[in-house]
Amino acid sequence: MLDLSYREWAEKDIKYVWHPFTQMKDYGQDDPLIIDKGKGIYVWDLKGNKYIDGISSWWVNTLGHSNERLNDAIKRQLDKIEHVLLAGCSHVPAIELAERLIKIMNTSFTRVFYSDNGSTAVEVALKMAYQYWVHKGYPEKNKFIALKNSYHGDTLGAVSVGGVDLYHKIYKPLLFDIFQADSPYCYRCPCEKQKESCNFECLNSVEKILEENANKVAGIIIEPLVQGAGGMIIYDKEYIIRLKKICEKYNILLIDDEVAMGFGRTGEMFAYEHTGITPDIICLAKGITAGYLPLAVTVVGEEIYQAFYDDYETLKTFFHGHSFTGNPLAASVAVENFKILEEENVIESIQPKIKKLKSELQKFEELKNVGDIRHVGMIGAIELVKDKQTKEGFSFEKKLSLQIHKEGLKRGAIIRPLGNVLYFMPPYVITEEEITKLTDIAYDSIKAVLE
Repeated sequence: MLDLSYREWAEKDIKYVWHPFTQMKDYGQDDPLIIDKGKGIYVWDLKGNKYIDGISSWWVNTLGHSNERLNDAIKRQLDKIEHVLLAGCSHVPAIELAERLIKIMNTSFTRVFYSDNGSTAVEVALKMAYQYWVHKGYPEKNKFIALKNSYHGDTLGAVSVGGVDLYHKIYKPLLFDIFQADSPYCYRCPCEKQKESCNFECLNSVEKILEENANKVAGIIIEPLVQGAGGMIIYDKEYIIRLKKICEKYNILLIDDEVAMGFGRTGEMFAYEHTGITPDIICLAKGITAGYLPLAVTVVGEEIYQAFYDDYETLKTFFHGHSFTGNPLAASVAVENFKILEEENVIESIQPKIKKLKSELQKFEELKNVGDIRHVGMIGAIELVKDKQTKEGFSFEKKLSLQIHKEGLKRGAIIRPLGNVLYFMPPYVITEEEITKLTDIAYDSIKAVLE
């Protein structure tokens, strides 16, 4: 089987594999991109073509592909044991990882609950928040507030608190009801304010919901600083600072979904660290294993944990779990990831690269179809529009993201736009010269499609 040609593998791929977020009718019309190997920021396909991984392989690969230290960590654990149930049992990698997480967060967080991907980390947070209020004697607090343009995963609970119609609208009959507040989308401000002079009027919608329904609301869930899949909508930290005060005023929980933003992506280890506030619940995944294996955590403080801590017969147990919760292989590579982040001062080392990415984004202002340029940490985003004055976007019929993706491949980079938004989210090991190369490829790809 391994000696098959590219064409034979491609035929099998089209015949048997149903790809996520992919219209298979389009997919089957071109030669599939079948990745064979990777090293650092580069991946190679079965044809031998080399590409810059401009999106960290779905935002997860922070330390580059085939990192020797991470490879060795998995090998060491593999020689010990590959799987252990975590219900009424434990293992060293899960214990060590939990301890490292709590110590590095350096806040009031005290407890780590394991799951196996971002969606399940969010499911855990929602169920945990609701059950917390039940145990506190407020079962009527069973609703959540979520933001427009938000994305928190693809399981039904996570979809229920999502706000992107493209992904979520069709499933509406299956979802639980929520309150939806305005998004802090400065380029397309829901309050028709200018970014330079606004007073975060978009928060008024949160306050209005709580003025009328605080006794029904368990919590609000946000993506800190960046609404990812909604279009890399980057907003000011002051929004979160003020939101936390609103949560305290109305006695609701702030759930911080850092599945995509944790572990250095915004320039701090965790995005909430930019704000000086501490959320009540935090969800982490993606970068926790540097993209190696599925693993997620939901982290809380002692106040929430103690609400579940009681005699067995009270049935206050948190009855939730997954077969691969805290898997030893995943936990062991996550521990090594933490060691690398600390020992190699990764967060400090990416600061010059953050400045470089910000400066390289400025060249896109020259392009006539660039409406907005956004940046934070190791994330850059460019929103493309038909008309800069009206901010009218391109229709789906244009297949803009697909065309730009194809042009990027021709030039040697994987850039997979979110609709009309082209973004950069490279591994941290990228060099400043490679940042220039990646952004040049994107620039040329946009010109080839639109000009």
